[in-house]
Amino acid sequence: MTTPLSVLDLSPISTGSDARQALRNTIDLARRAEAWGYRRYWIAEHHFVAVASSSPTELIALIAANTETIRVGSAAVQAGYRTSAALVEAFGTIDALYPGRLDLGLGRSAQRIAQLRSAGKPPAEKLRTTQVRDGVVIPPPFPPTALRDTTRLTATLEALRPPGAEPLDYARQIEEIRALLAGTYTSSEGIELHAVPGEGARVELWLFGSSGGESAQLAGRLGLPFVANYHVSPGTVLETVEAYRTAFRPSARYPKPYLVVSADVVVAADEPTARHLASTYGHWVAGIRSGAGAPEYLDPDTAPPLTDDQRELAEDRLATQFVGAPDTVATGLEALQRLTGADELVVTSVTHRHEDRLTSHHLLAREWGLTRARAA
Repeated sequence: MTTPLSVLDLSPISTGSDARQALRNTIDLARRAEAWGYRRYWIAEHHFVAVASSSPTELIALIAANTETIRVGSAAVQAGYRTSAALVEAFGTIDALYPGRLDLGLGRSAQRIAQLRSAGKPPAEKLRTTQVRDGVVIPPPFPPTALRDTTRLTATLEALRPPGAEPLDYARQIEEIRALLAGTYTSSEGIELHAVPGEGARVELWLFGSSGGESAQLAGRLGLPFVANYHVSPGTVLETVEAYRTAFRPSARYPKPYLVVSADVVVAADEPTARHLASTYGHWVAGIRSGAGAPEYLDPDTAPPLTDDQRELAEDRLATQFVGAPDTVATGLEALQRLTGADELVVTSVTHRHEDRLTSHHLLAREWGLTRARAA
């Protein structure tokens, strides 16, 4: 395969473990991913749940310090919780020490959470049935309003922002970040301000999205690279990709669209082992979608079976997780790449034991034919 592979990591916390160990596991996996030939190592941002990636800029700096060549970045920083200047200065600081290796991925989660506070009730019926397109499962979209309880999201929003503050308009914040990086920023009073460090930093700007809405269209209009989140919202991936490509306007850095598509994988030496390791994924997704947030990742040896309610919450994610032996998972990822026309794939793999997560990424790298994986 010639399509590059990258890694997305949430620093998950397993039952019986803690955040300290999860962070050590992240550093270990990043070093190995570099050795195995993955192109990028991206960190997600989540708060007040059982994942240790709540402070992505600091974690990105630690990963950069413990690796040499792999690109490191955010997937994605929740832009609405920070000012544009704070983001540019933080990434500029890291770039000053590890130049040319950073990806500043931005998402509009904070803005979406604010919208959820006033969202209506979920629709009574799904809009369509599951389809299989060229070997890729496209389930009905999971509506954000189907979250069982949004009170925790509201509490998170309140805890992460000063009282009374509201997220900056997303398009405006992207404009500010680009101006600060380029050295063309001017305040509302006409005062030129220069981010030190930050201005001129060799930081690559990315947008992430799970629908054909603002993020996809904005990335296209600005000629930026874009990530479509199949692993989060598989039912909307095709409309997301189409919206990005339709809106795309060439830029100096990107004369044509550059698309990355995400996927959730668990790879093991054989199918039964992989299925067993992935058997608590549904519990994890259901915990997120219940509104309680990501729980500790359960041990498949002791976890109870999924309840009907949990399965209903997680069914689209269960149907679209790539699980199996290396050749099976690689075949599925190839189909996803062909269907979406992705220039690159980013994979996330969550298992209870760190050793199994290492094995999953290593077996996939070797099956995919990553250059350094062949020599490992």
